[in-house]
Amino acid sequence: MNNEARVDKWLWAARIFKTRSIAAAACKKGQVCIDGKQLKPSRMVKVGDTVDVKKPPITYSFKILQAIEHRVGAKLIPEVLENVTSPEQYELLEMSKISGFVDRARGTGRPTKKERRALDDFKEDTPVFFSDFDFDMDDDEV
Repeated sequence: MNNEARVDKWLWAARIFKTRSIAAAACKKGQVCIDGKQLKPSRMVKVGDTVDVKKPPITYSFKILQAIEHRVGAKLIPEVLENVTSPEQYELLEMSKISGFVDRARGTGRPTKKERRALDDFKEDTPVFFSDFDFDMDDDEV
């Protein structure tokens, strides 16, 4: 078993990206980092490294348990990597799913009437902490 593997091959083999070319493109775009440093697709990674992968809206973190370059079955993934993504990142993902109306995917066209109403309701909701606040500034009391 090898102690090192190319990062683009490892990302593909560990099923983080669907194809190796997508993994290499993500490296070139700066979406793959180790210790805050962007990686080239040819960078060698070793067992014990923690790879950060930016897939908007969150950043996933994976600890390498095996440096592989050949794709393995989905059942064997826990032997290859350990997901060490922080819970705050998953909360951010949940929040983006809940507020999915705000950022529409490009090319999906105009929102339907139902989606527009839901979007307007979402934008118009006043936060609870402003409900009892008096916005009128009275200068008489000074």
